Amino acid sequence: MSDHTLVRPWRHIERRKSRKIRVGAVEVGGDAPISVQSMTNTPTTDAGATIDQIRQLEEAGADIVRVSCPDEESTAAFRTIAKAAKVPLVADIHFHYRRGIEAAEAGAACLRINPGNIGSPDRVREVVQAAKDNGCSMRIGVNAGSLEKELLEKYGEPCPDAMVESALNHARILQDHDFHEFKISVKASDPFLTVAAYQQLAEAIDCPLHLGVTEAGPLRTGTIKSSIGLGMLLWSGIGDTIRVSLAADPVEEIKVGFDILKSLGLRHRGVNIIACPSCARQGFNVIETVGILEERLAHVSTPLSLSIIGCVVNGPGEALYTDIGFTGGGKGSGMIYLNGKIAHKQANAGMIDHIVELVERKAAEFEAAQAAAE
Repeated sequence: MSDHTLVRPWRHIERRKSRKIRVGAVEVGGDAPISVQSMTNTPTTDAGATIDQIRQLEEAGADIVRVSCPDEESTAAFRTIAKAAKVPLVADIHFHYRRGIEAAEAGAACLRINPGNIGSPDRVREVVQAAKDNGCSMRIGVNAGSLEKELLEKYGEPCPDAMVESALNHARILQDHDFHEFKISVKASDPFLTVAAYQQLAEAIDCPLHLGVTEAGPLRTGTIKSSIGLGMLLWSGIGDTIRVSLAADPVEEIKVGFDILKSLGLRHRGVNIIACPSCARQGFNVIETVGILEERLAHVSTPLSLSIIGCVVNGPGEALYTDIGFTGGGKGSGMIYLNGKIAHKQANAGMIDHIVELVERKAAEFEAAQAAAE
């Protein structure tokens, strides 16, 4: 695997020092890889449909999946869902403390719950005890759109100070109950507010941080908004687990999340395709080729780099730094590069099948070498 992106000092990201917690078998914080999450949008009471969607998310590479538990019927179905899931599940709980206890007992690896919103100290104590008894961590989730009334009155509007104060108030409740297995999020739909709140929170507490620009919007604009907000934070070393919130198929959230991490060299999964936008110099149809390759290589989880460039202006230079490369030439053929070196000519006709074969072979070699090393 080409690792040139890891050795340049100007590419180094110094991650914030946070303590480590566990969400089931997944470590979050400290030196653990930044995990990628999504959330089901099927009715939780339909266990079969929810399990099917979790399976799709698992295949896409999800490390953690969140499932909403708004009522008793949902937490009853959650037991079946948790048994079927291969990744740890977070139970999304709002206001009703009983749902938190039920979800902990039903197999949740983590509870997304704000302890200050679930009632009396006795109720908080019961939920914390249920989490301790069942090995659950917790996520305190502060959203700009649902801040406590007293904080809105104090600050006049959602702002970083209000969001961080809310988060620390909730954290203090858990700490007072000697519970420290928690992470925090301070999300807003505005990337400016999101980034400012996380920057302030990162200085105030050492727990892991769950990043997200909430309600980011449709696939294209939501991806852009999330990339700006999450990218700024991750680049500065802030963030231990992420969720990209899109009004789209949840599988797309996982894809975008990994693409953000891949672009920053923080996680590597699947084939990273480098491609030119194409122009009149192209020796083959770049856009069509890349679209087909992206689809046909979606099953490859091994981290590899592939450059598909339409002509010889930038093609050879890009191919120097990718595992496999194809550069368009003349007379209906181009050049294949392997490990940055010219390998052989390849006719445009049949090049897609050939590139897929090369990628799959390279992935198998890499996996075999890794297995032997382990």
